[in-house]
Amino acid sequence: MTNRRSFLTGAALIGAGMATRAGAASLPEAPQQSGAATAPPLLPPNGRPYNPVVTLNGWSLPWRMKDGVKEFHLVAEPVERELAPGMTARLWGYNGQSPGPTIEVVEGDRVRIFVTNKLPEHTSMHWHGQILPCGMDGVTGLTQPGIQPGKTFVYEFVAKHAGTFMYHPHADEMTQMAMGMMGFWVTHPKDPAQHAVDRDFVFLLNAYDIEPGSYKPKTNTMLDFNLWTFNSRAFPGIDPMVARKGDRVRIRAGNLTMTNHPIHLHGHTFEVTGTDGGWVRPSARWPEVTTDIAVGQMRAIEFIADNPGDWAFHCHKSHHTMNAMGHNVPNLIGVDHSGVAEKINRLVPDYMVMGDKGGSMGGMQMPLPENTLPMMTGEGPFGGIEMGGMFTTVKVREGLARNDYKDPGWYKHPPGTLAREWTGELPAAPRAPGAPAAAPSPSPAPDNPHHNHVMEVKRGGSHQH
Repeated sequence: MTNRRSFLTGAALIGAGMATRAGAASLPEAPQQSGAATAPPLLPPNGRPYNPVVTLNGWSLPWRMKDGVKEFHLVAEPVERELAPGMTARLWGYNGQSPGPTIEVVEGDRVRIFVTNKLPEHTSMHWHGQILPCGMDGVTGLTQPGIQPGKTFVYEFVAKHAGTFMYHPHADEMTQMAMGMMGFWVTHPKDPAQHAVDRDFVFLLNAYDIEPGSYKPKTNTMLDFNLWTFNSRAFPGIDPMVARKGDRVRIRAGNLTMTNHPIHLHGHTFEVTGTDGGWVRPSARWPEVTTDIAVGQMRAIEFIADNPGDWAFHCHKSHHTMNAMGHNVPNLIGVDHSGVAEKINRLVPDYMVMGDKGGSMGGMQMPLPENTLPMMTGEGPFGGIEMGGMFTTVKVREGLARNDYKDPGWYKHPPGTLAREWTGELPAAPRAPGAPAAAPSPSPAPDNPHHNHVMEVKRGGSHQH
């Protein structure tokens, strides 16, 4: 696996030396990356300057310059992607990963992208949101024939407009996009000072339906997905977005799932400053803490990271911050399960009573099939975070270096700023005149996690709420 330092060095060398090594070849090289760590920004080794982005749990694709044209090479191929430690998915993607690498160019650049197909069926490449010649739009059967297995097509156009875009096939979309074929594209402004920020993060929203114990997504699923991810990573496998106090931060998220996602940031207000149609005029912006990203859309948000801490950043659909979701669970809060566990355990030894006091599973560890993520996991400084899926943190710290993206660890709260247990006296609860006295509290349940919840046997046989 490539580490961050070696990747940054290697990527720069590839970009700088590709023309020399591949000058006699008809195709530029197709760099590969299989690791799932967030790579540092790829500083442009040639061409016009720009402020590079950071792809969350991803990387940017190096290029070669040939006769004034930026040449990239994407290879569509089967890949393996670690969704989080403990689970690997067998997907389709580009250059060793799903999503594929981010492509970064400058407004006005002429770009030439070679797309080689190593899949078992034909494919194509659509440059989502780009204004370009019709014959470069990549819709199989309409604007081009499909790229057959083993063949390479070349797309060439001028990146006319600065903004944020995506790429994905327009060929057997239901299968190919469900298998993870997608990537991010950023066209930077000609003037690096225009729309400049201190930290610029990008990622795609994607979803998969992978049965517990299996490795491949079900490609005919329409809405009932069970894994919701940022850049094909599920929490706690998603890296934090690290910012220095006072930085202007941009986060660009593109949605290629089958539903909308209300993305919510804690601790700050932001403005939506861009869509996949372009930049939003300052007069048209307003403050938000949540923005809804519909299917096929991109939203760029910006804020000043002026509030130090570890701030949650997540989809506000609660079932999208869980892994391996089951959907046919009755509400069993308040249901008396006395004796149930003992009887059922005679038939199902692993049965655990859950759900009669709520949905939290605390620190319970249940047997799961191979290659299956727990529904809610991830440990914070105060215990289980009880999140999965589309969840990460924005970590704001004082004193970081300009290009320092390393995880700074957990936030140390200044004295007097941390919520704490109240141990003083509680006032008596007021009662309406004539109301009967409160009944005595029932005896507490035994301190046994097996009495706190109810189990659902999930699709495929694992335990799931």
